Amino acid sequence: MEYLESRRTAVEDRLEEVLDGVDQPELADQLRHVSLSGGKRVRPTVTVLACEAAGGRTDDAVDFAVGIELVHNASLVVDDIIDESALRRGVDSAWAAYGHGPALVASDGLLGEAFALFSRDERAMGIVSEAMVELGEGEASELVAFPADEEQYMRLARRKTGALFRAAAELGAVAADADAYTVEAFGDYAERVGVAFQIRDDVLDATADADELGKPAGHDAAMERPSIVRVTDLSPEEANSRARATADAALDALSTVETEGTGGHAMEYLRDLAEFVVVRER
Repeated sequence: MEYLESRRTAVEDRLEEVLDGVDQPELADQLRHVSLSGGKRVRPTVTVLACEAAGGRTDDAVDFAVGIELVHNASLVVDDIIDESALRRGVDSAWAAYGHGPALVASDGLLGEAFALFSRDERAMGIVSEAMVELGEGEASELVAFPADEEQYMRLARRKTGALFRAAAELGAVAADADAYTVEAFGDYAERVGVAFQIRDDVLDATADADELGKPAGHDAAMERPSIVRVTDLSPEEANSRARATADAALDALSTVETEGTGGHAMEYLRDLAEFVVVRER
């Protein structure tokens, strides 16, 4: 656990450093409210672990890790506006705290800080740009059409959640200067972890208590949002089985990667993550 915590601390320290560099005081406060109010930091941790598993070091990946967390936080600001969700991570969401206009400006600010971190590497810029296209298309399709079946739901989950997970892992591999095959294998792993994460999130929204989640429960049904338990006839238990199968597919993708240098420990934690996302309680 000390190993993993030290990587998270490196990300957290760099995140605070980036936010401390925001000149405009009101914007800085908003960005800090969004980004430092908690969160599991799963995506940036994936970036660091993928880098180390591919033979790199924490320091090689930390800027990309912070960047992907900022992109994720920017997307959450917009999600909360669309959903009219006043709570995020147990505190006021950005629009509830500051209003819709400032929240949108905060989302833009987060993206600006993120792309400043990616700009040193052409491959990184391409990876994140592609992920944002997928995310945007997923958000747009969700607004205009409810998925009609499990296949359409899974496509939406890959775009809305899997794409940023994929980017997180691919950025880590790029930071380690891995070859294209290795980058893609890490991406395949992480995309599947992201989809399993989303399925489990849907189940928790339908079954968990709001105090345990740190956000409103039952929100998918109240807002008529697509979730696997609403799109399909699957019970929560059956949906969890889908998450389990998707996580197993993630592990299959990871098994094709040859560990470099001292990366075995990082690879072990990536395997643990695929196991964790299907049993988490928040």
